[in-house]
Amino acid sequence: MTALSRSVLTVLILWLAGNFAHASSYQYIRVGNKEDVQTKTTPGIAMMGGGDDLDDVFRWLCGKGTGGDFLVLRATGDDDYNSYVNGLCKLNSVATLIIPNREAAQDPAVAEIIRKAEILFIAGGDQSNYVRGWQGTPVQDAINANIAAGKAIGGTSAGLAVLGEFVYGCLLDKPDDNDLASTDVLPNPYFERVTLVRNFLKIPYLENLITDSHFAKRDRMGRTLGFLARIIQDGWSKSPRENAIDEKSAVLVEPDGKATVVGSGKGVYFLRPTQKPRTCRKGQPLTFQKISVYRVPAGGHFDLESWKGDGGTAYSLTVESGKIESTQANHAIY
Repeated sequence: MTALSRSVLTVLILWLAGNFAHASSYQYIRVGNKEDVQTKTTPGIAMMGGGDDLDDVFRWLCGKGTGGDFLVLRATGDDDYNSYVNGLCKLNSVATLIIPNREAAQDPAVAEIIRKAEILFIAGGDQSNYVRGWQGTPVQDAINANIAAGKAIGGTSAGLAVLGEFVYGCLLDKPDDNDLASTDVLPNPYFERVTLVRNFLKIPYLENLITDSHFAKRDRMGRTLGFLARIIQDGWSKSPRENAIDEKSAVLVEPDGKATVVGSGKGVYFLRPTQKPRTCRKGQPLTFQKISVYRVPAGGHFDLESWKGDGGTAYSLTVESGKIESTQANHAIY
């Protein structure tokens, strides 16, 4: 073999290796029609609090795409949603796109796959993977382009966590870390693991809002109040709002901002501070007064534009030196 031949062979091997490595950096698994279709879509937001998936939520999402292509986005995991959604809905295709890192998120083919879908659903897992891996990449741009085009989007657990303007990024968590608890945040709202980020997605009616999942099940009220206090204290918003969803519960938001709560969990909590925190400093217990809460069970409704609901329960919470007090008759915070 001549020197030139060896050089050409070396270049070819390196080119192939690079392309195979690039191609294997993301996974795309699809069932149904291999060819995309374009259908008329209707905007909508499906927010699930985690736990068991709710059939009615996925049927509702499918209806927004009118027989188009349903795409599940995730950073880790498998394609279990493909058979599940395909069994519930009549669609052109159901696919899972696994985007594990920033290298994959930079691939133009990945953004193109996202843009061709009529319905997007962000799976659970670890939201730090979404923030670290997708923010500032064509993946973020493609998701936002779909939303702006009037396509429906949904998410559960970690996928729910990234839907609002403000996001608990989970950025200091490690695989063996315990879940960030209310007992971590109430004594110190500047606890190092309270890592908040913003402006990942731009979804109508979720501006100026943070979400939380597994809410009552994992006793997350205290940490949520800490998040809201931090958003105010850090100057991000004077009056942020929160949509906190329990396991096995979901909120289905129509194009006009009117939402219906479904599921068998304890429901959904809509929170709004009425004043800035009195004490929100590093190493000091939180004092934060008069946070309005409206809890909506399954079958109830809430208007995200007017911030009013029906079929639910209104009450107020106050945090005094890290301890939560409730105006409910039984002093319950949930």
